[in-house]
Amino acid sequence: MCGSELCCVPMVDVIPTLRQLLSCRKEESRQPSPHAAPLRRGAGRPPCRQRAGPEWAGCSGLKMVAAAGLRVVRCGGSPLHGARAVFSADARFLLCTAGDFVKVYSAATEELVRLLRGHSGLVTGVRLNPHNRLQLYSCSLDGSIKLWDFTDGILIKTFTVGYKLLALYALDSCEDSVFVILPKRGERDTFQLVSVKLTKTAGQDVEAKEFSVVLEGVDASPKCTAFGREGEYVASVKNLHLQVYFFKRKQLNRFSLRATNAKGGNNLFTCVACHPKEDCIATGHADGKIRLWRNFYHNKEYVFSTLHWHHDRVMDLSFSIEGTSLLSGGVEAVLVQWHNGSDCKKDFLPRLGSAIEYISVSSDGTLYCTLHTDNRITIINSNLRFSKSIQGLIRARDVKTGLVVDPRTKALVLNGEAGHLQFYCLQSDKQLYSLDIVQQEYIQQEGLNQTDLVKVAFSAQGKWLATVEEREEEPDLELHLKLWFFDEETQSFKLNTQISMPHDDHITAMCFRDMDELEDDSLILVTAGKDCLFKVWVILEDTDPEAQQSLSWSCDFVGSYHNYQATNCCFSEDGSLLAVSFEETVTVWDSSTWDLKCTFCHPPGKIRDICFGRLTCSKYLIGATDHGFLCCWNLLSCALEWSAHLNVVILQPDPLSEHIAAVSWLSKESSLFVFKPNESRPICIQRNLCQEKIQFAAFVPRDVPETVGSEKYAWLRRSQLYFLTDAQELMTFSTKSPEERLTVSSKQLAIEESLPVTPFSLLLGKHRHQQSQGDIDLSKVVRNHHEQDSPAVKELLHTPAHVLPSASFLCPIFINSLLISKEKESCIQLQGL
Repeated sequence: MCGSELCCVPMVDVIPTLRQLLSCRKEESRQPSPHAAPLRRGAGRPPCRQRAGPEWAGCSGLKMVAAAGLRVVRCGGSPLHGARAVFSADARFLLCTAGDFVKVYSAATEELVRLLRGHSGLVTGVRLNPHNRLQLYSCSLDGSIKLWDFTDGILIKTFTVGYKLLALYALDSCEDSVFVILPKRGERDTFQLVSVKLTKTAGQDVEAKEFSVVLEGVDASPKCTAFGREGEYVASVKNLHLQVYFFKRKQLNRFSLRATNAKGGNNLFTCVACHPKEDCIATGHADGKIRLWRNFYHNKEYVFSTLHWHHDRVMDLSFSIEGTSLLSGGVEAVLVQWHNGSDCKKDFLPRLGSAIEYISVSSDGTLYCTLHTDNRITIINSNLRFSKSIQGLIRARDVKTGLVVDPRTKALVLNGEAGHLQFYCLQSDKQLYSLDIVQQEYIQQEGLNQTDLVKVAFSAQGKWLATVEEREEEPDLELHLKLWFFDEETQSFKLNTQISMPHDDHITAMCFRDMDELEDDSLILVTAGKDCLFKVWVILEDTDPEAQQSLSWSCDFVGSYHNYQATNCCFSEDGSLLAVSFEETVTVWDSSTWDLKCTFCHPPGKIRDICFGRLTCSKYLIGATDHGFLCCWNLLSCALEWSAHLNVVILQPDPLSEHIAAVSWLSKESSLFVFKPNESRPICIQRNLCQEKIQFAAFVPRDVPETVGSEKYAWLRRSQLYFLTDAQELMTFSTKSPEERLTVSSKQLAIEESLPVTPFSLLLGKHRHQQSQGDIDLSKVVRNHHEQDSPAVKELLHTPAHVLPSASFLCPIFINSLLISKEKESCIQLQGL
């Protein structure tokens, strides 16, 4: 009882501020100048340091090690362009791969209406079942092919092949088999196209070990293999070679090109597509050319014509349903529509954002879909009119801002399009909006030095946003510090102050004082730079009545320490202390007087990251060095409390608890250590988080505290830890099984609001409303009747359509459920009296 009451009391009401505690030290004397010598140079080595090291180093044998129940899951940001997307037969839904999942989007509303979970590896291909258009095949690197009823999210059957599957193709002419690309056993980087027979044996999990090789030496990319008219032949390209295999004649023709032509063009094949009605093969090439091959039944009498518009490699090709036009896309972010194979007749849809990775066409020919390298899906009408855009987590060229949490929306904020900040919603796996920071047109040109967005920081309530952008062109460096104010009327950030060259060298760190912002004069922004300075920026009120805005930011204080480069900065929880690291030394400053209070030094290695403890651990300061040491200092004794050699690359405190997450990278393996500074033993250890190196991490507060089954997972209760890998995949931790993680909405078909309203649904909705009103007015009699007839209505509405009985059988049952018998009518009239 006492513990719960203490948790509700702010820490400042229980214990003195850190500034007051430090002021009580007898040996401490104020330093009037920021250039003065440190008070304590190198803390003593208490016995706890020797105790802490072995416990962290031998962590694999600890009892508190995370059990197998804690799993790493892809939570969003997975590439939507990993394989070609497909439309449903009625073009209402778009199905695409997303990491380990298959996502089903509404083509009309852009909403995610279904998430198909079941694969344990990256999904590499999706295809509609040609013999049942309400079913979907998917293949994965986990070596399985799964058959789904995607309208209801039901996994029908799993076929285990036993090889990594890289691409999937399904043909109308093959009733019980599909085609996949898989690695050749015993040979590295060699792949083959095989036909896999899908057995019809009973059971949900069956083995599919019966397959035959169709083509050897194919490319691993699914866009480099295509099937021709009615599945009569298959064409595959790799490097400078084109293979065409004819199934009926069992004939294989090979065609080769020179590496370069007379004009210096690059003839490497990049993609292939086959005409749906004619014997015509379209191939894309690295120099931007498209070749249309005909008469390829003969090895020597073949002919081809050339189309050319793209200035760089052709990334994908797709014919329209009738074959009257050919669609092409590349790095120019322009969809080109070629009519009747003519170089003179073509249309364009430009400014699609980023390079086009895949092009898909709906079976009715009304919609096109382009998948882009920045994780965007664009739905386009067949007349090349833009229709809808689905934007996931943008895969930026380089994430320099790290992962930052917007206090207002709980969105992750990081680099997006060039010069933009993206605000990414974790719940919907969609971008909320993009903020143009640099406000300059980006030029697609290699080697051109352009302005980059490198630092981002939010104030505690999200009222202010600070950004740093830089452009480096030897020997000059351009720096801009911008302060943005959130406008409640427009619900967007507006530029308030722009400061050119705030430092003479690169800015290495930036932070706001983490307070409640009740008044603007409590706001403080600190920047640290390679010019050996840290600067304090405060808000000033402009007294000029003609000024465009009443508030602006100005430098209030400049600090340094022995001419060392400033590398990191952070405020304590109560805002009374500022810690700034200068290479191998951490300095602690009073934020009210800017006096130097104490210093900590722990060579070897420069300080890579620092953070203060929170709540009951607020008297500790944590630092990680580039030599792999994790150090914990006691601010009251100015001594090193403990240290461990872990090669920590990320140090991230939870804003709502005492827990701190440290991610290490050692021997090509990432490990997670969750600990409290006041304990030398970690609470949770998770090894081998993912195959990629982790770049950044961030704790995101939960809207509702999570219920965890074990105390060892208590650090997941109030906040959730997300981390971004080198491959820019966003991951998190979960203690729930895949079935438990399914939300109610993901188990239903499309959101009702996203579907067209039918007369039947209007009638049923009106009936339900009348029943609910009757329940209130007519008491138990009608309520009992409603409870009695609801199973019939419920069964009709929630049973998949393909397993329902005939309409003639259901109609009388449904009509009877809507009727009220005369006996019950008389009861109702009596109640009314």
